[in-house]
Amino acid sequence: MTYKIKSRIWVEVDNVTFLGEGRVRLLKSIKETKSLSKSAKELGMSYKKAWNLIDSVNKKAEKPVVVKVSGGLGGGGTTLTKHGLELIEMYESINTNCWKYLDKQLEKYSQD
Repeated sequence: MTYKIKSRIWVEVDNVTFLGEGRVRLLKSIKETKSLSKSAKELGMSYKKAWNLIDSVNKKAEKPVVVKVSGGLGGGGTTLTKHGLELIEMYESINTNCWKYLDKQLEKYSQD
């Protein structure tokens, strides 16, 4: 038998969710699509829900995470800032390290 510990990690600011798996998926999608609307559709959520999640992240972040780009030749869109990219990397690193730690802890008990 193979045992595996599963966990979900999220980051809170003032007891309110700041970053979690869903918000990071949305940020990663925005990075690819350059559109909040397309990202919401891709992830199967309403535009309003996606907007509320991004607005919440932006309000709790030290610096802007997502910015709107005004129209022009290619039209408008949404883009991640450098800080937004750093937050994705931070979250994924924490998640990966947490899973590795949990796997090591479980190995201690599986060896008996």
